[in-house]
Amino acid sequence: MPTMPTPQVVPATAPARAVRHNLVLAITCLALGTVVAAMASLNVALPDLARETHASQTQLSWIIDAYSLVFAALLLPAGALGDRFGRRKALIAGLALFGGGSVAAACTTDPDALIALRGVLGVGAAMVMPATLSTITGTFPRAQRARAVSVWAAVAGASAIVGIFATGSLLEAWSWRSVFLLNVVLAAMALTGTVLFVPESADSDQPRLDVVGALLATVGLVALVYSVIEAPTRGWGDPLTLTGIAAGLLVLAGFVLFELRRRHPLLDPRLFRNRRFAAGSLSIMLQFFVFFGFIFVMMQYLQLVRSDSALMAAVTMFPMALAMIPVTRLTPKLVARFGARGPWVTGLVAVALAMGVLSRLGTTSSYWLISAGLVPLGMGMGLAMTPATTAITDALPRALQNVGSAMNDLSRELGGALGIAVLGSLLSAAYRSHLSLPGAPEHVTDIARSSLAAASAIGGPVADRARTAFIDGMQLALLGAAFAAGVAAVAVALLLGRAGAEPGELVDEAEDEVSGARIPQPADVG
Repeated sequence: MPTMPTPQVVPATAPARAVRHNLVLAITCLALGTVVAAMASLNVALPDLARETHASQTQLSWIIDAYSLVFAALLLPAGALGDRFGRRKALIAGLALFGGGSVAAACTTDPDALIALRGVLGVGAAMVMPATLSTITGTFPRAQRARAVSVWAAVAGASAIVGIFATGSLLEAWSWRSVFLLNVVLAAMALTGTVLFVPESADSDQPRLDVVGALLATVGLVALVYSVIEAPTRGWGDPLTLTGIAAGLLVLAGFVLFELRRRHPLLDPRLFRNRRFAAGSLSIMLQFFVFFGFIFVMMQYLQLVRSDSALMAAVTMFPMALAMIPVTRLTPKLVARFGARGPWVTGLVAVALAMGVLSRLGTTSSYWLISAGLVPLGMGMGLAMTPATTAITDALPRALQNVGSAMNDLSRELGGALGIAVLGSLLSAAYRSHLSLPGAPEHVTDIARSSLAAASAIGGPVADRARTAFIDGMQLALLGAAFAAGVAAVAVALLLGRAGAEPGELVDEAEDEVSGARIPQPADVG
């Protein structure tokens, strides 16, 4: 490849390369922020959605969850397709689908159609998200990669909060449709930038897509996530819930066995022999289990217990993002000086402590108590995200960066979907069991127990008792989140083992441990 060394030795080309890298980073982060914000932002608009579409509580839940379910289920095959046929092509197709689906969603008033369209947006997001990180890791030189990944991680972490703030602002003047129209504008901007400035990167000599593995992974994840999401409505002991979870786990076990026998697997399970890859995947999943479950619970608390407006609820969450962004940018320097283990585990412990503080909120708690939890939560997420993301991407050879990125994103989205379902189930179970309405008619009790929103519509003593019961449920859910973050901290500390491993050792260790899995090594594609 005689043209490859030329830009490195001709000084005149250096500025152009620097500008191109910055443009690629900005465009991919815009695309990333667009699809990540869509996971959480619509939570703010649920009261408005319910009034205009007459959606039931179950339909409202699926309007939120359909996106996460499809997003998580398709990330692995979407990552493999982008790896084979081109990351730029995946970005273009995904952004076009996301934008087109958002146009259709803004034009419908049928809740079932809206659920289906949110699923379409999930397909587009699954194509976009892995392509953003793999484009960065495949384009930036190793010396600049940690900085670029830290920017990517900051955008990934803060986008949900920024999306909530943007939605709250829009709802002050317009309806829920404006949320989808904002998606259209952002997707169009990212699509234009991708077409004009993002270079193509692909591994054309990659083997054919593992179709059977992709189907097994998708079916297993759909069955598992669907069952967990439905569990708060059906009950964890319901036969359909238990059957669905068991079937999902069995199919995923079959996926693992099948992949172990493949010469060119979609995701070789032997990659998890690398302790840092395993630690990164587990950490990301549990971090976003806590994060999105917390957002789901907290937005209800702010609007239905504290009676905040949508905008005020969004503004209340802003200290978390303000703490997260600078700490995320600082983390690479801390890792370079102290190693990954210390900052990483410290961040997870901070998340656990933050959840413990927030679990003490009550019906009359001050804003200062909320801030006392939000600031360490943002700092902890900032400390933990960058080393976890870098561990996953650096554990794979260059030829598999898109699959590694998809694994990182799968951990994130699957954790978010499970967090909403599991923490929502804890909240719902405690709310129903603690809500006592002596002397109230049976139909009033049934309505009040269906949700806090329904009880608030009844008003009077029913609403007051419902708020108290909701606080009991919220405290249990946030203690569950604290436990999950604590488990993540212990697991990462154990998996990392000795603290002396440096980032450069990741590549050597990863290549040694995956060499037996018969996957391409960097020399094979050089």
